[in-house]
Amino acid sequence: MTRAVLADTGPLYAAIDPDDQHHARAQAQLQTLADDELSVVIAYPILLEAYTLIRYRLGSGSASAWLEDVRTGSAWVNPSPQDYRDAAALVGRFPDQSITLFDATLATLASRLGLSVWTYDHHFDTMRTDVWR
Repeated sequence: MTRAVLADTGPLYAAIDPDDQHHARAQAQLQTLADDELSVVIAYPILLEAYTLIRYRLGSGSASAWLEDVRTGSAWVNPSPQDYRDAAALVGRFPDQSITLFDATLATLASRLGLSVWTYDHHFDTMRTDVWR
């Protein structure tokens, strides 16, 4: 795989919503990713989560435009069945945290692929996932 980062929902959403508190940060980081020639890879569960969030918060037009943009501007990857099983076990190791199965799946996938995660979520630090900053 080329040099890449796995995207979490937070920065994907923040990049398109000008009212999001992380919008300027996400926009600047997109530029840094491009300058550093790092590809953005989106796992299918994150694609679904981000699309749904955009659709409910910004409307179907914004969601459709975003989907077209990421369809042509990013790679997509499907977690394996084992990634999902490992993610379920990972969630169970942190019962006192509000780690979602989306995040645990992304952390598991990142570990398997040897990629950093582009995220604003502190739970990835808790899971000891390499975070792209």
